[in-house]
Amino acid sequence: MRNLFGLFERRSPGLESPAVPLTSASLLDVLGGGTTDSGVAVTERSSLHMPAVWRAVNVIAGVSSALPLHTYKTGTRERTTSPLLANPHPELTPLELWRLAYTHRVLWGNSYQQKLRNGAGQVTELWPISPDRVQVDREKPTPAEPGGKVFWVTDDWGTVHRRTPREILHIPGLGYDGITGCSPVRLAAAGIGLAQAAEKSAGRLFGSGNMIGGVLQTEQRLNPDQANALKERWRAKMSGVQNSHEVAVLDSGASFKPVAMPYKDAQFLESREFQVVEIARMFGVPLFLLMETAKSTSWGTGLEQQATGFVTFDLSPTWLAPTEQRVTKELLVPGQEDARYAVQGLLRGDAASRATFYRAMRDIGAMSSNDIRRLEDLPPIGAEGDIYLQPTYMAPLGSNPLADQQPPDGRSNAARAAALMAEAHRLLQTPDTTEEGTAHENPDQDDD
Repeated sequence: MRNLFGLFERRSPGLESPAVPLTSASLLDVLGGGTTDSGVAVTERSSLHMPAVWRAVNVIAGVSSALPLHTYKTGTRERTTSPLLANPHPELTPLELWRLAYTHRVLWGNSYQQKLRNGAGQVTELWPISPDRVQVDREKPTPAEPGGKVFWVTDDWGTVHRRTPREILHIPGLGYDGITGCSPVRLAAAGIGLAQAAEKSAGRLFGSGNMIGGVLQTEQRLNPDQANALKERWRAKMSGVQNSHEVAVLDSGASFKPVAMPYKDAQFLESREFQVVEIARMFGVPLFLLMETAKSTSWGTGLEQQATGFVTFDLSPTWLAPTEQRVTKELLVPGQEDARYAVQGLLRGDAASRATFYRAMRDIGAMSSNDIRRLEDLPPIGAEGDIYLQPTYMAPLGSNPLADQQPPDGRSNAARAAALMAEAHRLLQTPDTTEEGTAHENPDQDDD
């Protein structure tokens, strides 16, 4: 199948293209986007000018795409290899491809990738498509397309193509019709527009130069040269650390009146901070990941718990799980392989917490040395690292857990040594059967 789309989305179809109706949302993009109540036009692209939106998108897309996406045999922990996931694009790396896909989902609520197949019908490449080029529709189901889902895709030259789920990998976000996801930016346009309007107003406030420190007043009429000379003398006398707490003496009816920020302007700056909270709430990103720590802890276990909560309650169910299931459904062998993200690295705690957990799991025989080293991204230590130790203190009272076990033929020396060590430990914990009195009365008595 021929690839229809440019790698970096060279251009979007213009209004002169017959594929773009005048009622389309593309017209709003060309004209600057739909205007919100704040008077600022907000689109998926223009929203990135807001630092909080940029950071939220960067966190979700960056973290999600950087996680390893492994494939396993269905229902097992046995890893398999997937050439497509290892190298899905001739130019983009897997991280770059999935980061772009997650960026599209965060901004537009949908990500689209064209599937290129070889002669055997296997998917060999994935090419990203900008969501503003795709319109999703549902037609009457047919035996060839039981779902009836179709994609109308506009290529670089303005030509509209009809595509089916066999040719398009579509990962929708949260929606209400079961066809496409809703754009978080469009839903939060009022809040994002208010934040951008506040940022522009703050720029005008400070750029207009009305934030002055004070006013020198005099009863005399001064020409520009005299006014500048008075200002320079005041600055030389009262500015600098060496003049702190200095007493100012003014004559000729001169007075100095300091100018403080009006209360309404202080409230205005507070409203900008509130918009960061609103954007964090909309995208489900903790405030500390948006570099806002004024109202929360910025270090220690509190930060660790917030990060764990972000992975557990937002990143995994909202962003990672839909990708895992869609990749499993459309890109892997049905019923034989599953795709799963490795999120253990995000969920594990500090070194002391991990050591305590590993020790407990090792003591009850739930993990071997190699299991622990695998979670720590360390190489295995050989066959002896796969031995699971049984704690003898958990055996029934008075029983020997090794009594009814015969060493199997061909058992390794390491396994036999572990069994002998467990038996030796049991013997050390068992009291001697010889009566103490007899042993003390006849310490040197020989046997008959």
